[in-house]
Amino acid sequence: MREDISTTIAMDPVLSPFTGWGRAQWEAVADDWLGQVRRYASAEGALPRLPGRITGDGVRREGMEAVGRSFLLAAPRIAGAADPAEPAVQEHLEYYSRALLAGTRPGGAEEWPRGISCRLPLTGVTNSIVEAANIAFSLHVSRERLWAGLSRPEQLQIAQWLRHHARCEVWQNNWQLFPAMAEGFLRSVDEDVRGLQTHRNVARVESWYLGDGWYTDGPEHAVDYYNAWAIHPYLWAWYRMTDAVHTPEGQRHLERLHDFTASQAHMVAADGSLLHQGRSLTYRTAALAAFWCADASGASALTPGQTRRLASGALARFTAQGVGVDGPLTLGWYDAFEPMCQDYSGFGSPYLAGIGFLGLAQPATAPVWTAVEEALPADRGAFTVPVEPVGWVLRAAEDGVVRMANHGSDHAILPVGEDEDRDDPHYAKFAYSTHTAPGTGAAWEDAIDSHLALLDDEGAGSRRSALRAMRVEEELAGSVHVPQLHRRALPGTAVTTVTAGDGTAEVRAHLVQTDRPWPMREGGWMVADDCGIPAGVFEDGAWAQGRDGLLAAVIGLHGWDAPEPGSAGGEAQVFAYRDANAMGSHSATPALRGRTGTGGTVVVTLHVLERGGSVDPQSWRDRVRVQVDGTRIRLDWSSGRRAEFDLATFVPWDGHPGLTGPRGEAR
Repeated sequence: MREDISTTIAMDPVLSPFTGWGRAQWEAVADDWLGQVRRYASAEGALPRLPGRITGDGVRREGMEAVGRSFLLAAPRIAGAADPAEPAVQEHLEYYSRALLAGTRPGGAEEWPRGISCRLPLTGVTNSIVEAANIAFSLHVSRERLWAGLSRPEQLQIAQWLRHHARCEVWQNNWQLFPAMAEGFLRSVDEDVRGLQTHRNVARVESWYLGDGWYTDGPEHAVDYYNAWAIHPYLWAWYRMTDAVHTPEGQRHLERLHDFTASQAHMVAADGSLLHQGRSLTYRTAALAAFWCADASGASALTPGQTRRLASGALARFTAQGVGVDGPLTLGWYDAFEPMCQDYSGFGSPYLAGIGFLGLAQPATAPVWTAVEEALPADRGAFTVPVEPVGWVLRAAEDGVVRMANHGSDHAILPVGEDEDRDDPHYAKFAYSTHTAPGTGAAWEDAIDSHLALLDDEGAGSRRSALRAMRVEEELAGSVHVPQLHRRALPGTAVTTVTAGDGTAEVRAHLVQTDRPWPMREGGWMVADDCGIPAGVFEDGAWAQGRDGLLAAVIGLHGWDAPEPGSAGGEAQVFAYRDANAMGSHSATPALRGRTGTGGTVVVTLHVLERGGSVDPQSWRDRVRVQVDGTRIRLDWSSGRRAEFDLATFVPWDGHPGLTGPRGEAR
């Protein structure tokens, strides 16, 4: 697949009028990505050494991860092939059978590290439990062709390695499902599972259900793509492997999976771009896994044609941007970009993308591969979708870009202010989109994009940190946070923010409650490109324009010359960076700077994010008329829509920082 796939395999505009992609394109990408792993294989296959970063756990851990995760890609390719004797399929079968045996052979030259203990705290190379789960999942998918082809001693060797990991106690997040995967597969092939009790792990994860198909990833309120590439697929597999899919619990999960597909479908832009939010984003197409699971179970909110259209659009977008085209998958989004990745990500990590190819496990005659494509929400134009249990509102305009107002997911836990600023660029922002990424590195240190900060005398900005309360009411979303500066919550200070949007414009209204005046700054979306970023300032705002003609702007509507009531304006700036954004080496954020009063200060800001627009501040101002009466806000949009809310009461909480829990419950 060294060439553009659109030139090597004929597109089918009749079957797939939106993307032209069918099963042949998916198989070609899968074979190419897997071929890259084999290109760097070790003698026995268990420890490939791909180009890229090695974590502190060492190169053997990375090789194990490369095998375990790329097996997620090989398994559906093996399982769904019409002819198991097809040369590419035979290569996959031979390689992964050999690699699994070499990695699980006690004392072997390429034995995988498994220093993980069976009790907390975990010790040694803990990622072996992660790869045990991936291998168990993949063995389940390819069971009839790979597992069935092993000799009985070979099966027992792999089963013993899985059993070790099925006994482990693990962290209180999606890791709870890793031992469950190992036990589930062992149970499905009638191996010894005496003493294993991972049904409690599954029950624990199910208890984290929020609603609308979404789970929080453990006690920290982290809501992200781990729902799509771990929680839903692993639960789906566990209920199937343990013959529990027809139990009340199994049926309940299918209902939740249905609701999840209905919600997540709104996180994909018309051109296939995925919403850029949350951690481990280098997994990329893994975000598609739950759609395939739901389709295979008849539980999807999408039609088979819509499922293929969504998934093909996303894969086509990534490959068109060069992902996996000139070599193995890299740590990054489109291009390699390690600053967006977590410390635990090494050269094998990106291959978790393979779980997003699960649709290949279905035969070529399945409806998901034969049904004519149907339009997705973003194909139909503008929409506004509240995800109330999570604290999100998803919006798309006619330009096809999807925007998220984030008032619920923070990946933080109370109490804050003990030893670090707990927020994270991929969770702490007020807004995310399918065509922008938050600033990292120096940009994250400055805390400007999609953020309201109180500033100290040196200009350091406060952090949003753990959210104290949140509310979503139709198209409105709001939250309360206690700003944290230099690892301490600011005493007597709280910020309530409410977001309202219309088309490509969004208003963020803030009530800053504080006992002293503060300099403050609010940034818009950060746009990026591989070359310089055109940008500028005007009387009451600023703008910047990045790749795909994507234009971001901010305009002060009210309060930016506080404490004078009813004034707008403010000091406009554009902050430019190099190598601080996953979307391009150059990036910039338009921002406003003002000052709070004491007591309660209301500020209202217009944010614009549009593709293909022109710099026209007056047209932006004309999109909305704002009226402020104390803490009451009325917005009259040029489209005819209206929004009214009271910043003092929209988000229910008692108004005393530190007295409420992370979602407004009593502590």
